[in-house]
Amino acid sequence: MDGINNVIELDNVTKDYGDFKLDGITFSVPEGSVCGFIGQNGAGKTTTIKLILDMIGKDSGEIRVFGESVCKNNAGIRENIGVVFDEMGFHEFMTGRDISIMMKNIYKNWDEKAFFDYLKRFSLPSRKKCGAFSRGMRMKLQIAVALSHNAKLLIMDEPTSGLDPVVRNEMINIFREFVVEEDHTILLSSHITGDLEKLADEVVFIDGGRIILAGNKDELLEKHGILKCKKDDFGKISRSLIISEDYNEYGVQALVNDRYSANQLYPETIIEPAPLEDIMIGYVNAGKG
Repeated sequence: MDGINNVIELDNVTKDYGDFKLDGITFSVPEGSVCGFIGQNGAGKTTTIKLILDMIGKDSGEIRVFGESVCKNNAGIRENIGVVFDEMGFHEFMTGRDISIMMKNIYKNWDEKAFFDYLKRFSLPSRKKCGAFSRGMRMKLQIAVALSHNAKLLIMDEPTSGLDPVVRNEMINIFREFVVEEDHTILLSSHITGDLEKLADEVVFIDGGRIILAGNKDELLEKHGILKCKKDDFGKISRSLIISEDYNEYGVQALVNDRYSANQLYPETIIEPAPLEDIMIGYVNAGKG
């Protein structure tokens, strides 16, 4: 990505827990983009995010955020990052007003007015204990905090998981607003690929602690396809095009890595666009073969 500033860069990062290993993780997130970090539960998304945030230490490799190594524990880096986790990080007895007082002592750029404006916009009561909030309200509270200290980077771990479609769509619109400014960037981990199809510019697939696919979302969607044919015809298809296949009573359905070449070579087959979910499942299944 020559000529593009990368806000996040991981170079051959390893973290070994014995029963699970992040193995040589390498990817980057360009400034001004939304990067969808996709994988099954347990694939290594949360571990990777904790490494980026310096919440846990890596065994080897290099991690840079805003061009600086995270191992320096640079407070300036933290000022510019908003974080949203699957679980709310505030004590359940705290109200929005309590949280604002606390954040004012944590972030130099804390904007109290912006925070209460977000609470109002999200229909979150400022005097109610957050322990009484629904899951959707808790996620909105974390997002309000993340957006209220002028962060340039949002890092979010499964922020839409468990939310109903209406609230998920509202979250996606909020994230879109955030990245309207060119120096704002999002790394969003999720296993809900439909949300990322609407929002992401870049996608990174992780499975079993390894990056299995990364690139521009539109290019990946354009490139891959679902090929359908009879079982007798499948043997004619070049294996170099096939990522994985699934046999059923009607024939064979296969994920191909170049749908236009496949269409030219095998015009008698049906080749359809592949959504992100099918691409992810196809590569995961290929790894099991």
